[in-house]
Amino acid sequence: MTPGSETFRAYVVDRDGDRFLRGLRDLTAADLPEGDVDIRVEWSSVNYKDGLAATAEGKVARAYPLVPGIDLAGTVIRSGHPSFRPGQPVIAHGYDLGVSRHGGFAEAARVPAGWVVPMPPGLTAREAMAIGTAGFTAALSVSQLEARGLEPGMGPVLVTGATGGLGSTAISILAELGYEVWAATGKADEHDWLRSLGAVGFLGREELAAEGRPLESERWAAAIDAVGAATLPAILRTLKRGGAVAACGNASGPALTTTVFPFILRGTAILGIDSAYLPIAARRRIWERLATDLRPRALGERLTEVTLDTLEPALDAIRAGEARGRWIVKVGA
Repeated sequence: MTPGSETFRAYVVDRDGDRFLRGLRDLTAADLPEGDVDIRVEWSSVNYKDGLAATAEGKVARAYPLVPGIDLAGTVIRSGHPSFRPGQPVIAHGYDLGVSRHGGFAEAARVPAGWVVPMPPGLTAREAMAIGTAGFTAALSVSQLEARGLEPGMGPVLVTGATGGLGSTAISILAELGYEVWAATGKADEHDWLRSLGAVGFLGREELAAEGRPLESERWAAAIDAVGAATLPAILRTLKRGGAVAACGNASGPALTTTVFPFILRGTAILGIDSAYLPIAARRRIWERLATDLRPRALGERLTEVTLDTLEPALDAIRAGEARGRWIVKVGA
């Protein structure tokens, strides 16, 4: 498929008055937004934000009609920028993709050159989407914790939302780097899988949800938290002196009820992780590391593949909290 007069398939969400519409449509190049680089999309993935975009109450989509899909991988078809050439494998994710401009759930995409990442050597398009935005956010979280001084041997690192795409990838990356990783999950039947990724200990949801004193026994050298309201206060109370938590999700809600004591008496920190609008130079560096020292353990395993024809149930399932590992979307050949 070449964007031109020919049509290509896309999963589209739309509004018609009070009606919310979603499903497959045929689009043409005239339906694509302005941009420097046309991409033949080969793979995408299913993220929580995509699930929200595909529902009337999601409050994510900022324009209609919209092709959701906040990440994509494929090959360049046409380039109006000297940095990219036809046939080059590339990745694009974040910024406004799948939110206010057409994203990855279509056989073709058009994006600004400043949003495009050359595919690092050692990664395929399928592997890149097995990582996807969730895995990229996990790698960025690890990178930011290390930049603040975290090293293996400093103590256990806790990962919440452990069975989701972000959490499971964070466990894989940390374990490969030599950290002692603990997983927080309410799914006890997934412990064996999480051990295979490198987790050595487990916490149940109830252990983090319980109220406690403003400060409790120091336990974690660091944490990666994708859950938010239900877990972040307990993490802050139990971080070791000088520890930090990378806050990268709000699956349980955005509220934060805590005190200043962890910050002023133990020197702890919350590192906010914004992977959507990370500048492109830093984005490309993280992808280079994802192909090398931050490459997740068992990359390509524990994946559920869907297509544009079978995408909709996955969008509903991820919104309902039924994620186990990663869903990837085979978009085109």
